[in-house]
Amino acid sequence: MAVLKIKLLNPKATLPKYQTSGASGFDLCASEHTIIKSGEYKLVPTGLSFSFDEKYEIQVRPRSGLALKYGISVLNAPGTIDSDYRGEIKVLLINHGKKDFAMNIGDRIAQAVLCPIEKAEIEMVEVLEHTERGAGGFGSTGK
Repeated sequence: MAVLKIKLLNPKATLPKYQTSGASGFDLCASEHTIIKSGEYKLVPTGLSFSFDEKYEIQVRPRSGLALKYGISVLNAPGTIDSDYRGEIKVLLINHGKKDFAMNIGDRIAQAVLCPIEKAEIEMVEVLEHTERGAGGFGSTGK
């Protein structure tokens, strides 16, 4: 099992936890009261910093309930936290809803998933292998 070391940077920060035994993500909580106006986005602090093995990344994803009920999402979803980052974890939230959205200290604002990664060996080539799709981009495979 991987180990996630957490440093509390703010005494108001909430230690993340998995809500159920089958949950793949743990919740990140706001460490400050803030309001995101309709149509705006804001960087929301968690008051935490992380340390984990370089074989992993943490992906920050929206909470489905906030998206459904209020139109709140993670703007750069999924956001990536690299293993060598030691600063405060902040979540870039956007309010797609019609009303301003208020968050209180300790409110769950996003979920985070520890994911294994594999680094690629980057190689420059003159020609790439031919495929049926070729260079067909957006919408090229149908509706």
